[in-house]
Amino acid sequence: MSALEMSKNPVHLGPGGKASVQPDFTGGMDWYEAYGARHDADGAEGRLVAMHSFTGPWEGWEMHPKGAEIVLCVAGRMVLHQETPEGAKTVTLEPGQYAVNEPGVWHTADIEGTATALFITAGLDTQHRPR
Repeated sequence: MSALEMSKNPVHLGPGGKASVQPDFTGGMDWYEAYGARHDADGAEGRLVAMHSFTGPWEGWEMHPKGAEIVLCVAGRMVLHQETPEGAKTVTLEPGQYAVNEPGVWHTADIEGTATALFITAGLDTQHRPR
């Protein structure tokens, strides 16, 4: 057993309580496509657990149609924006606070300074669009 960096090697949580360490995170869409190829068989029950740091606003919107996503702020401050069926919502997250992006809710974030968040994502069929 060895210590791993969550920001470098995310973890896939799958059915049956399995946890699979992922290859080095590159930040590109090709990494996510390869992740999907490795774990799409887990369907909506699979979860990607990853941690990312940001120094500016997200460049786009994303939406997870197959399950909810938890966004936990671990450092800094972030403003999460959601487009829900009830209308636009905004929540400010500080360390230790989290929000839930329900399935099908488009979301993006603005970052004040630098922020780090832990994500627990139902990533199957995730969609992206420009901001």
